[in-house]
Amino acid sequence: MEVRSIYKYAQISPFKVREVTREIQGLPVSAALDVLAFTPKKAAFLINKTLKSAIANAENNANLKADGLVVKEAVVGEGPTFKRMIARARGSGSQILKRTSHIRIVLSDEIEIETRETRKAKREQEEKESKKETKPGEAAKKPRAKARKSDKTKAKK
Repeated sequence: MEVRSIYKYAQISPFKVREVTREIQGLPVSAALDVLAFTPKKAAFLINKTLKSAIANAENNANLKADGLVVKEAVVGEGPTFKRMIARARGSGSQILKRTSHIRIVLSDEIEIETRETRKAKREQEEKESKKETKPGEAAKKPRAKARKSDKTKAKK
């Protein structure tokens, strides 16, 4: 089941928020909270707030456990831009664009949580399967390394 939470009109540029949301996509909720806690950016605080809201939605509305949830997607959309003026030389003015963003976090319990141990076991199993495929009488063929230009020039001299 999917649960979502949206933080609208956050007063920060979407470009700055996307940098942090890329880090938490696909992580379990506990790991995502740890990453956000140790990220020294304003965006991390705002995303943390939204993530906690999504966790609360999952627990109260959908009766899901927080430790089984994974961040399925963390999307940042562009909100309205506030236009302000600042005084410039010779009585002119220029525009300042104060950008806002909409942060949407979707949690899911359907995605398998992948830990280091499961990743390591999966890799070892793949290695065993690849060894079984190569016959014991045949040596695995390795591609030969290409000669470098410096090696060729040395051979000519």
